[in-house]
Amino acid sequence: MSAEHHVKIFRNGSAQAVAIPAEFEISGDEAVMRKEGDRLVIEPVNAPKQSLIEWLRSQPPWEGEFPELDIDEPPSRDVNL
Repeated sequence: MSAEHHVKIFRNGSAQAVAIPAEFEISGDEAVMRKEGDRLVIEPVNAPKQSLIEWLRSQPPWEGEFPELDIDEPPSRDVNL
């Protein structure tokens, strides 16, 4: 289990608040909070996800062999809508 730290809950206007101890600091300036039973879970908002194309462009060239396909002709391209 991860480290624990006893914290005080205080009021900030009409909301409850808690100071996050330095050892639990999260990156960024936004977080997502959700309730799981009696627990509050706080997670940093991650950077925007890369698109598939961006990810593919970041990959090194393929060095492997492509498998041989055991077919006599390519599959049909006919599409019935």
